[in-house]
Amino acid sequence: MVKKMSVSSIKINIGKQFSRFPAGRYIADGPGSGEQFREQILIPALRSSGVVEIELDDALGYGSSFLEEAFGGVVRGGSFGAKDLHAKLCLLSEDDSLVREVWEYIDEAAR
Repeated sequence: MVKKMSVSSIKINIGKQFSRFPAGRYIADGPGSGEQFREQILIPALRSSGVVEIELDDALGYGSSFLEEAFGGVVRGGSFGAKDLHAKLCLLSEDDSLVREVWEYIDEAAR
């Protein structure tokens, strides 16, 4: 499910490797939730790699609940701080506003 790019980086394409329709905050909300992505894919990747590249473009849209829980939840849950994520995460998208939105959720969770 996660592609290793090299010893120190991992690339995750949400739309191709997780769900084309990522939605919902919690696992109880159904498949493709932010909590599921965070717990099963994102946190393990962050723990095993220096840099994690997240490709956002191949999913067919994102709900704010998915993005906030997937990314802000990492900080709220205490797995990594916002400063750590700024150093370890590389968010890739042709839509700059989507990248900014994810960083806003991360930074807001740190406040």
